[in-house]
Amino acid sequence: MWLLALFLAVPLIEIALFVQVGGAIGLWPTLGIVVLTAIAGTTLMRAQGALAMGQIRGSFEQMSDPTEPLAHGAMILIAGVLLLTPGFFTDTVGILLLIPGNRAMAFRWIKSRIHIQTFTTAQPPHRHPGQQPDDVIDGEFQDVTPADDASRLPSGWTRH
Repeated sequence: MWLLALFLAVPLIEIALFVQVGGAIGLWPTLGIVVLTAIAGTTLMRAQGALAMGQIRGSFEQMSDPTEPLAHGAMILIAGVLLLTPGFFTDTVGILLLIPGNRAMAFRWIKSRIHIQTFTTAQPPHRHPGQQPDDVIDGEFQDVTPADDASRLPSGWTRH
């Protein structure tokens, strides 16, 4: 139900803000602000997104919990969508989500509302040093490739 209210409230807020701002500063400056926020938002989203990708890679390399960097990446993506959506309210929310402190606060709030009951990770089977896995077959090979290319004519078993 709250999602329906959100889908109804956001366009109404945007329309009201467009009417108020457009009445105060005029049509062209209002449209200019909308275009500039879309350009600025795209630029900020790229920079913040690259930073978030670096944090995600770092958490995978260090084998640490990637939850927070992934959540920050998702919030940056949402911020980009909001900044590309024409409107003052969505631009404000998008800019607020691009500020790292605000994202951290939003992450803590979301994390406090989610309760994980179980969590497991796939662990490779424990092996002693030098012990080979069960699915590896040890063997030797000999290269039997012909030395001359003249013998590489079609065998006749396949059609051309």
